[in-house]
Amino acid sequence: MNLAQYLPVLLFILVGVAIGVLPQVLGYVLGPNRPDAAKNSPYECGFEAFENARMQFDVRYYLVAILFILFDLEIAFLFPWAVALHDVGMAGFWGAMIFLAILVVGFVYEWKKGALDWE
Repeated sequence: MNLAQYLPVLLFILVGVAIGVLPQVLGYVLGPNRPDAAKNSPYECGFEAFENARMQFDVRYYLVAILFILFDLEIAFLFPWAVALHDVGMAGFWGAMIFLAILVVGFVYEWKKGALDWE
């Protein structure tokens, strides 16, 4: 077994781990740590940060987050399609139009059900 041929793979793995771990370690070591009341206050989550874990909370925050992720991921599928539009031809174009129609029907349904209303 020749280990020299695995050297580029090992180097690639080491550089990848270093790129992932080194900024986090540097941020932890060099970053300021000055918590105050404003930093510990609720921020876009709707409930206090340090309370009972079994308290009731409003599920609308999570519903909107899930809907955002759902539509964000579906829109992300359009980028490769747009890049390869000339290669996929008319069949790919109409397939994407059907995809967008289903996406719009789902969006209208959730809008009519009031999933996006903040009262």
